Amino acid sequence: MKIAMVGQFPPHFGGVGVHIHTLSKKLVEEGHEVYVITYPHKELKDIDGIHVIGTRGINVPGVRGLMFKKNAKKALENLLEKEDIDIIHGHYLFPAGAAAVEVGNKHNIKTYVTAHGSDMFELYKSQPLIRSTIRDVLKNADGVFAVSNALMHEIVATGVVGIADKIKLSWNSVDIDKFSPKNDSSFKEEYGLLDKPIVMFVGNLIKRKNVDSLLEAKKATKSDYYLVVVGDGPLYKKLTKKVEEENIPDVIFTGSRTDVEKIIPSCDVLVLPSFSESFGLVLIEALACGKPVIGSDVGGITEIINDDVGLLVDPNNVTSIANAIDKMILDENFRVVLSMNARNRALDFSTVDIPYDEVKQ
Repeated sequence: MKIAMVGQFPPHFGGVGVHIHTLSKKLVEEGHEVYVITYPHKELKDIDGIHVIGTRGINVPGVRGLMFKKNAKKALENLLEKEDIDIIHGHYLFPAGAAAVEVGNKHNIKTYVTAHGSDMFELYKSQPLIRSTIRDVLKNADGVFAVSNALMHEIVATGVVGIADKIKLSWNSVDIDKFSPKNDSSFKEEYGLLDKPIVMFVGNLIKRKNVDSLLEAKKATKSDYYLVVVGDGPLYKKLTKKVEEENIPDVIFTGSRTDVEKIIPSCDVLVLPSFSESFGLVLIEALACGKPVIGSDVGGITEIINDDVGLLVDPNNVTSIANAIDKMILDENFRVVLSMNARNRALDFSTVDIPYDEVKQ
């Protein structure tokens, strides 16, 4: 079959891109042909047998999305003139999902959408002007997928007619060959991090990720460790300035990195203190690397972290975060036991399921 994906794709960063890449790669391995229509980027190229199509526009996060619905629809129409597409799949309900559904309905092509989290937890709730469009996407898509049970319940709660009958869970998955407990000291050597444990955060530096509380926890903890922040975003300057002005010791900002699978094995614990999170892909990546994890007691994170592999914290309580970090760093036996269980937990998320009814694996 021929499937057209619409949404974020590497080299763009983020969990949506990883999800599309993983699913597309699996489809290609199963003998299907996959086309991905994504945001503009000068380094876009076909990878793993996947045909990658960039749209026009400005590659500036926040701005590029304003034009993506229009440009993605145009790119889809152009693709349909050349290829007999069987399935269109939009990732993120707006704008990618909206573009996919409008074109799919127009040409009577089976269309699916995947909700990835902030499209429902943030966009739907905070943007009344877009809310009706998202409801139309949910109503008019032939099938709706959610990356966690928490997100699925959020979508059903919209009350969109018929939504409960066509929504399915479609987990994020982790490549356990790519993410593994490799003994590579190059990252530690690069930043001179050889003499203390490492607590690591990997993600976008946005308010929802709550990195500010990690910095506050660094001031409150009793243990001695490096806090490594891997990622970039609109809060980068504010956070680095906070560290400098408040003289918070042993905090390293690496900026954006494309080799997180080589970086995560260097840490002793990975922490994700988000205020909201539909899933938390980086958590299963860390588990696959054999690392214990700390995450907020919210959303899809609670579906990943159990007592065997990590600790749940209150993202609104700095003391809760600090105590969990101290527990991990100061109690080595506890940390080692969790590490021993981590890889097995990641295996629960290692299977890539093709979610379409039309495609039989």
